[in-house]
Amino acid sequence: MEVVITLNGDVVTDDVPPHRLLVHYVRLDRGLTGTKIGCETSYCGACTVLVDGRAVKSCTMLAVQADGREVVTVEGLGSIEQPHVVQECFSVHHGLQCGYCTPGMVMTAVALLDDSPSVTRHEIREALDGNLCRCTGYETIVDAIHDASGRMRGEPPAAPVWPSFSPPPADGG
Repeated sequence: MEVVITLNGDVVTDDVPPHRLLVHYVRLDRGLTGTKIGCETSYCGACTVLVDGRAVKSCTMLAVQADGREVVTVEGLGSIEQPHVVQECFSVHHGLQCGYCTPGMVMTAVALLDDSPSVTRHEIREALDGNLCRCTGYETIVDAIHDASGRMRGEPPAAPVWPSFSPPPADGG
């Protein structure tokens, strides 16, 4: 079936099998490997993308269901030079370890903050309920999203809880 999707701001047209999952379309057909394949049962959230601004687990949506819609993957948020505020806060607050769940967490956070830029830590935890991380214990992820929330409202950046990972000064001091 032919689909026309606005993918990360570009209109793309492709023939896809009617049974092709959106996660496979994005990764295999379009080469956007930031979207991860985790459980393939909608349990882990590693495959989360934005469809028309809403967080969607792309392992539970067919590519043909995205026809005529806007799909944004983590690659469509920002760049290394100009990361999205959520991406920047994940880095600053070390809201990642292995990084496998990070794209899904970031996309869930972006949808949450686009909906309501003023969120409590409790609301952040509730929004992340469908995303699993086996490494961080979630606190640094919540810190990152809470800081992004403040920055989106014009507040100054929050100081990271974790120490700086920059190398020591050359003089040993």
